[in-house]
Amino acid sequence: MKFRERLLLAMGPLLLALCAVGVSGAFVARTLARQPSSMLSANYRSVITAERMKEILAGLDRSVLVLLSGNLEPPAAWHAKVTGFESELAVEGRIITEPGEQEAYTHLCDCWTRYKTDLERFFGANSMEQRRLYLEVLSPQYAVVHAAAETILLINQDAMTRKGEATLRRGERFERWLLLTVLAVSLLGFLATLSLTRRLLRPLSVVSETVRRFGQGDVTARARVEGQDEIGLLAREFNGLADHLERYRKSSLGELLQAQQASQAAIDGLPDPVIMLDPGGQPQGCNRAATQLLALDLEHGADTALSKVDTTIRASLLRMHESVRSGRGAYHPKGFEDALRVDTPEGSRVYMPSATPIRDDSEQITGTAAVFQDITRVFHFDELKSDLVSTVAHEFRTPLTSLRMAIHLCLENAVGPLTEKQADLLTTCREDCERLQGMVDDLLDLSRLESGRIELHRRKIEPDALLAMAVDAHRAAAEAAGVSLRVECLPGLAELFVDVDRLQLVFANLVTNAIRYSPKGGEIVLGAQAGHEAIRFAVMDQGQGIAPEYRGAVFEKFFRVPGSPSGGAGLGLFIARGIVVSHGGEIGAEDRGGQGTTFWFTLPLEVHRS
Repeated sequence: MKFRERLLLAMGPLLLALCAVGVSGAFVARTLARQPSSMLSANYRSVITAERMKEILAGLDRSVLVLLSGNLEPPAAWHAKVTGFESELAVEGRIITEPGEQEAYTHLCDCWTRYKTDLERFFGANSMEQRRLYLEVLSPQYAVVHAAAETILLINQDAMTRKGEATLRRGERFERWLLLTVLAVSLLGFLATLSLTRRLLRPLSVVSETVRRFGQGDVTARARVEGQDEIGLLAREFNGLADHLERYRKSSLGELLQAQQASQAAIDGLPDPVIMLDPGGQPQGCNRAATQLLALDLEHGADTALSKVDTTIRASLLRMHESVRSGRGAYHPKGFEDALRVDTPEGSRVYMPSATPIRDDSEQITGTAAVFQDITRVFHFDELKSDLVSTVAHEFRTPLTSLRMAIHLCLENAVGPLTEKQADLLTTCREDCERLQGMVDDLLDLSRLESGRIELHRRKIEPDALLAMAVDAHRAAAEAAGVSLRVECLPGLAELFVDVDRLQLVFANLVTNAIRYSPKGGEIVLGAQAGHEAIRFAVMDQGQGIAPEYRGAVFEKFFRVPGSPSGGAGLGLFIARGIVVSHGGEIGAEDRGGQGTTFWFTLPLEVHRS
């Protein structure tokens, strides 16, 4: 009997045990699938309906307050809210399932009828009577209707909790039953299989022991197994291989091959794709991850190795190889903006490219080792964080706008005269709201930059005009801080094709920081000069400067130099860098030898069509 047949025979009891486990699992799954999950749908719909009724009630109450403040709202809007509430009320009446919910629904209908009648009285009264009706009738009745809707919400939430706990207990009982069944069946299958495999595997243990001794360096170890089955054939093949390797090990070529195989095994052990390029930029080696994930094929020659590789990977390899070959040293990515999104057999992945030079004994560059680090999870976490920042900023906008409008109405005496102290407090609140609005705008700009949704509306403009606009926008702030602004712009500079409004935001961040850190009586210089196929702009202050360890980090988001004045969220320079990079330029900071700091950025001279 062949080894395969004997192995199948030995595995028979265990296979039967697995079938029994599968049948038990299917029974449990089918039973759990029949759980009354559909019963929760009515509760969930009631919860949603109650939430919507509460929102509509809150909207009606806010509308009444707006009407009392003197602002009129179209009758159609009131009618739409009343109709919306009654529509949700009708939905709730059709999906009553829980004890006590019918009584709560009847009570809510009665409360709503009284509140609706009071609303009609309110609209038919004059302004003085409306204020009295709101305070004495509408506001208390609103609370009663709101509490009735909240009662329906709590009844259904409690019901969902009870049903979920009941389902969990039922699942735990099935889990214990299935566990006991699996243990019993597995034990029986194991005992039956153990007795059959013990004799079957005895020759295999001989081969295994021989392989272990051979791996530990005993090249004379041989497997002595009789028989014509697969194990006997394996033992004879191993003995022949051992004889061959014993002879091969004695040669120097074998030592070189062993070293090469060890190196390849180490590279193959890396989870990220690794590609080695020769001086001409052709692939000469790779690891298993590069073959599987990037579809790199070296078996049919280096000329066609990259034919199936994603175009973004090929372009990144060429760019990194040129950077390394030019003598710039290792290539390191600047951030997530250098990440590559690639479709692989395992799905869409995000890779961060990096490369290091391969040198010989004389330190000459003989190739490039490129690594594509898989940062898919980190990239997705960063996207989630950016989405969260964007969502929070958007959610802040509506209440912040309402707050600013309310403060503005109070300061304009729209709701009555204010005392001097009240006006001072409200003025301070308005300034804080404006500051908070600026932070929200920065967060939204940050979100657009990180998601790549920033749009550039370019037009032609002279560099001196850009500087003049920046100076005019901040002259008043500079005078208030006791510093002066001066422009140094060489004549005859080529015009630019840029988004003027976005670049004014860059100047706003740089000039505002310069004003903040410059001493009274100081001078801030805004300059522009021609560079290599670009215009270089600079903002020079006379402040205390930036420590070398913080100079590169100031352009990172949410970073603030320790000891700097309060104010801002640490996003201005990060946003400025994003805008400059989106124009194809660069940005940086330089120390002026104890006399301040120079922030500079470049804008390329693009050839554009008129």
